[in-house]
Amino acid sequence: MTNLVNLSLDQITLALSQGKVSSRELTSAYLDHIDTIEHKINAFITLTPEFALLQAEKADRVLRYKRKQGLPIENPFLGVPIAIKDLLVTDGIRTTAGSRILETFIPPYNATAVKRLLDAGIVILGKTNTDEFAMGSSTENSAYKTTRNPWNTNRVPGGSSGGSAAAVAARMTPVALGTDTGGSVRQPASFCGITGLKPTYGRVSRYGLIAFGSSLDSVGVLARSAKDVASIYRLIAGHDPLDATSSTNDVPKIALDTSDTYDGLRIGIPKEYFIDGIQKDILNKINQTIEHFADMGAEVVDISLPHTPFAIPVYYLIAPAEASANLARYDGVRYGPRKKTDDIWEMFRKTRGIFFGQEVKRRIMIGTYALSAGYYDAYYGKAQKVRYLIKQDFDVAFKKVDIIVAPVNPTTAFKIGAHHGDPLSMYLEDIFTTPTNLAGLPGLAFPIGFDSENLPIGMQIIAPHFQEDLLLKVVSTYQHNTEWHLKKPALVKI
Repeated sequence: MTNLVNLSLDQITLALSQGKVSSRELTSAYLDHIDTIEHKINAFITLTPEFALLQAEKADRVLRYKRKQGLPIENPFLGVPIAIKDLLVTDGIRTTAGSRILETFIPPYNATAVKRLLDAGIVILGKTNTDEFAMGSSTENSAYKTTRNPWNTNRVPGGSSGGSAAAVAARMTPVALGTDTGGSVRQPASFCGITGLKPTYGRVSRYGLIAFGSSLDSVGVLARSAKDVASIYRLIAGHDPLDATSSTNDVPKIALDTSDTYDGLRIGIPKEYFIDGIQKDILNKINQTIEHFADMGAEVVDISLPHTPFAIPVYYLIAPAEASANLARYDGVRYGPRKKTDDIWEMFRKTRGIFFGQEVKRRIMIGTYALSAGYYDAYYGKAQKVRYLIKQDFDVAFKKVDIIVAPVNPTTAFKIGAHHGDPLSMYLEDIFTTPTNLAGLPGLAFPIGFDSENLPIGMQIIAPHFQEDLLLKVVSTYQHNTEWHLKKPALVKI
């Protein structure tokens, strides 16, 4: 059998069910590999080896009993290791959101997405690094460490789910949960050469997700292939009564029977996403991929999403405004550390001033200003109206096409420190991903090649609400006919 950490999710579940490998052996293989490579990548904030091995041994006992008795294994993912972004609370495991203000926070409950994985018998390897409170596009804003891209450790892995993406790309976990508020699953998936799904808003419960922008946040999945993403997405999707925004729509079964045809598929190419300033290698690879789709029978349709240029200013009014409200609770009283003073207002000021990072404080100030008396209608109110127009653009487009193809980023992974001191240039990294969040649509990023410096290039496809199955089927077929998703960084020697 090939090295265990190179197995796909399908291969892992088959090997576990047949007894060819135990969950303990598999989990130990991942932990050993993490021990070897983590110091080069910095993908994890907290590792949980003891907890993981206990979970693995419990899974092995159940698997052995089922095989001995000839009983069916109802949970095919029993004993499969996974990593969790450190923005989802985990019972008894430190959850920091990448912030010093939650450095000592140990939650007393699990996020619904995490609970559903644990109920399926999945093993938690640890909590992955994130930009503080998910505010960033490079994972440089973490209060703990800077995660590095496994393809080139001088480059960022993307953000804010950079720890999850880097861990998957470096074979430190077969799959990881991430979150996407403005592109935070799709952008790091693209930078790290893996596959990442941002579901429809409300499709996966946000209960237990430490909130950044409540009307934008989505829990997503990162893995090496669409098939692996689909397996974990199926576990976590569906209605949750603990989340008032959780959709009651049924989650359809995902048939990933691959074929060599896209007959009948209408692909929209929005002119507003193919603009000056995009790296030439990215445009070339996307055009090649569109040609590949066309050669397999898809119909390519030129479309327009006219309000796309307003997405960044709209996002950076709405998201900070919601962050300002959500982060008001971190005041030194209810969570985390406290800067003690004789005056309570001074305690609030010093606690938040010391334990919040610069980017978090910047966004709180922007959001508070946008919500303040006399400015609410001028800024936040108008942003919400334009948000509706952005959503309406997609509604009109999807009357003509089934999916929309677009770049994920203007460039491939940029150098660590490239945007330091220039927050606006960092915000522009989200130019092609924020519209999907503003409209609440599902998006899937996947690898389509490499640039001249051997850095991964990703592309995203967007579908109407609740059509994740279509996205996953399209990309699964593409990956059945290509091998970009099978490539691994030179750093990974196994």
